[in-house]
This record gives sequence, structure tokens and C-alpha cells, in this order.
Amino acid sequence: MARRGLLIRLASTARRFGRDREGVGAIEFAIIFPVLVMLYLGAFEITIGLNVSKRTTRAAGAIADIVTQQESVTKSSLTDIAKAAPPIYSPYSSPDMLVKITAIQIDGNANPTVLWSWASSGGTPYAKNSTVADVPTEMKKADSFLIRSELSIPYTLFVFAPNFMPQGLNTITISRSYFYRQRQNNSISCSDC
Repeated sequence: MARRGLLIRLASTARRFGRDREGVGAIEFAIIFPVLVMLYLGAFEITIGLNVSKRTTRAAGAIADIVTQQESVTKSSLTDIAKAAPPIYSPYSSPDMLVKITAIQIDGNANPTVLWSWASSGGTPYAKNSTVADVPTEMKKADSFLIRSELSIPYTLFVFAPNFMPQGLNTITISRSYFYRQRQNNSISCSDC
């Protein structure tokens, strides 16, 4: 008899818990809240990353545009031209930005080779007379000249799970390259590149 009373009370308690809806919203919120926070932070991270990517595109294009307006350049003038990129990144910092500018001569057989090159890190990134493989097909016009600007910047993930990712995976490099034709003369010379 005692067992039967205990079973009846347990069944009654189970039915009461089944009908009781108080606190369900709090439990559901506690389950869904971390997912919502991760979605919000992920959307924020993607927005910032796309903004930096867009600024990288603008900066690479601006540098190529400025160089192609020159008749001749020097390492010093290329350094000054590269200074146009950091203001485009404002308000984001850009201390590790790398800029490379390459003059590409295309011969009569539409073979592109390096005429000169310059990098903001110092030195010559590409050997003179080396073949350039990444020139777009539609720009390989025989007996022509191109300027290629390359800009890369490391982007450290802002907030999205920085402590959960290995150190090497929380930074990505955003790179862009642009090819422009010169606007003056047949080529752009660099006296000390």
C-alpha cells in the first residue's frame, strides 16, 4: 500500500511538472543565448574583415593609379606614393602593410617580363627580366607596358573566439593586386630600382 501511494504521488508530481510552464523561457534563453552571441560576434567580425578587404582593394588601386601618372620614379618617390595607402585604412591600423610595385614590359610576342620592381620592405621583390606569370590575358598586348601594384596586410581577428583558436590561425593576410597601363610615354623608368 505504501508503494502504491508513493507511485501515485510520483505520477501526480510528474503530471504537475509536465503542465508547469514557469521558467521554460529562461531555460530556452539560457540554451539559445550563447548561439546568438556567437552569431552576433561572427557577423561583426565578418563586417570588419570585409571593410578591411575593401580598403585593401582601394589602396592597391590608388597606388597603381598614382604610379601610372608618373613619367619616371625613384625609390624615394615610390616610398612617398606608398604613403597614400595608410590613410585609406583609417581608422584601422596598418603597421605591417607590404606594398610591391612592379614595372612589366611586354615584348612583341606578348611575353611579360619584369623591367624593375620595388617593395616597401626594402630590396627588389622580383628579379629584372624574370617572367611574370599572373598578367591577365586581356592585358597581354604586344609591345606594351604595365604597372602591377600588390598590397598585403595581416588582419588579426578582432573578437571572434580569439582564445579558442591556435595563435597562427587568428591572423589572415588580405592581399590585392592591380594592373594598370601607364598614362604618359611608353614606359615608366626607375633610375635606382
